[in-house]
Amino acid sequence: MSVTAALAGGFVGTLVLTTMLRAAGELRLTRIDLPFLLGSAFTANRTRAKALGYLLHFTIGQLFALGYYTLFLALGHSSWWLGMLFGLAHGMFAGTILVNILLPLVHPRMGTPLTSAPAVALLEPPGFLMLNYGLATPIVSLAAHLAYGALIGASISLAP
Repeated sequence: MSVTAALAGGFVGTLVLTTMLRAAGELRLTRIDLPFLLGSAFTANRTRAKALGYLLHFTIGQLFALGYYTLFLALGHSSWWLGMLFGLAHGMFAGTILVNILLPLVHPRMGTPLTSAPAVALLEPPGFLMLNYGLATPIVSLAAHLAYGALIGASISLAP
């Protein structure tokens, strides 16, 4: 198993995941914009937030790819379908714990169900499975994470 293959799969997987979410946004299936959500934690400037968010999203994608690689090593096996299982767990984690518990704790511009009317506009909290961003959001997000995991698993298992 190759760490280089994992990083390559993670890059392609993140590109596919990001493109799927962006396309779903353009098709009005979801309002989620993960790069903007990430970047706006560091700057209120919308343009800078998007640019920084894409950089952060690809960096995080590489870190998750290394995590997948570690799991594959621990199991002694990698495949596209096992990557999809990891992607399912990753997508469920992202849609529940990450965006509803961890992100609101550190994001200075995100509201929570306990937030009162603030002096500055806050981002809408994503809600369970990110449903506040549209009914199709959980489906699109899970499909994108399944593709991400499959690409990493396939990349590792096909590497010499």
